[in-house]
Amino acid sequence: MRYIFTTLIALLLGSQLFAASILVPMDKAQANHLKAYGIAYFVLENGVTLEWLLNYRGGSFLIPHLTAIENELVIRGVSYEIVADGQVNTIKRNISSPEVNQEVVQLEVAPKIAVYTPGGKQPWDDAVTLVMEYAEIPYDKIYDSTIIAGGLKEYDWLHLHHEDFTGQYGKFYSAYRNAPWYREQVATLEASAQSLGFSKVSDMKLAVAETIKSYVFSGGFLFTMCSGTDSFDIALAAHETDIVEHMFDGDGMDPNYKSKLDFKKSLAFENYEIVENPLEYEYSTIDGTNRHRRIPEKDDIFTLFEFSAKWDVVPTMLTQNHTTILKNFYGQTTDFVKEFIKPSVTIMGESKAIETVKYLHGELGLGTWTFYGGHDPEDYQHRVGDPHTDLTLHPNSPGYRLILNNVLFPAAKKKKRKT
Repeated sequence: MRYIFTTLIALLLGSQLFAASILVPMDKAQANHLKAYGIAYFVLENGVTLEWLLNYRGGSFLIPHLTAIENELVIRGVSYEIVADGQVNTIKRNISSPEVNQEVVQLEVAPKIAVYTPGGKQPWDDAVTLVMEYAEIPYDKIYDSTIIAGGLKEYDWLHLHHEDFTGQYGKFYSAYRNAPWYREQVATLEASAQSLGFSKVSDMKLAVAETIKSYVFSGGFLFTMCSGTDSFDIALAAHETDIVEHMFDGDGMDPNYKSKLDFKKSLAFENYEIVENPLEYEYSTIDGTNRHRRIPEKDDIFTLFEFSAKWDVVPTMLTQNHTTILKNFYGQTTDFVKEFIKPSVTIMGESKAIETVKYLHGELGLGTWTFYGGHDPEDYQHRVGDPHTDLTLHPNSPGYRLILNNVLFPAAKKKKRKT
């Protein structure tokens, strides 16, 4: 259920102010961490400013005490506490101490969200859309034609569905080339490329990747998971060569492609090797999936880094959680081999035992990008055709919390984007 208010004045006049603030704790006392983010977005969407208390009780939210908001908390099953003025002042005074690794960040405007995804996909096909649906955070679906037409300027935050920007159709050729869904995907993408004036799907996907990169440079916020991370970066590095075999685009790879890879054009990775075999379900040596097979599932974890909340505010926001040790999870790109990550990249979460990185962040121009490895934080070894995750069974998922940190992040960073 969603309350729609015409103006902030109407909200204030229609609500009774009982106390100064509502504290939404985000430590282990919270009954539903994921829906708490939806409450924060709901508050912003209706013109009310709130505060994110970084590292205070797991990254709690402090919200004006309005009856409509309290009712929404009850409806959605989100834990909260009523705190008086004196308590709020004490909390903020303690947070402001130089010896305390905490900070107060004001969230002001609900970001307008787009998900880059092909038509026909269901929310459970992608962890980001799944958790936004569960948290009741609205978003628009867009795809290649919208991006080529310049539609990204309408959005503050963009998520890339599990996409293949190299034009190899996810490298599913070996296992699924005769499957109806695969053949339909190929036909649809080829028709789209032709309609947009491209001779090959790989050329279209490169143009899309370069447009997204420009969007970030101009102030956009990019978040992507699984194959939407490395395939995006590889496409940018291969902008002047052909790394796609004949069964994907009708001609062969450039025999001199290695010398033409331009890592300066990419965001996160460098000095890796392309997996040339079209029958291998892998893009490059960036992916750390094979390293995880050395350890049992119970020991497969990654650890979040701790940042200075007062000096490194952005990575602190992006790593807010009620635990620093998280269960790992596979994907076509499970995570990233450390040696291929550019020195300028901020590493936010890693699997130390096998030297892979799960969670990355960087800046480009006025904008930022975040890469998160793996497919589904609550499905350890996700495979095509597996049943979808039911988030009502995982309302406190720390892995999904990292996604929602990124969704709220633009609300705290007010930069005027160039268009």
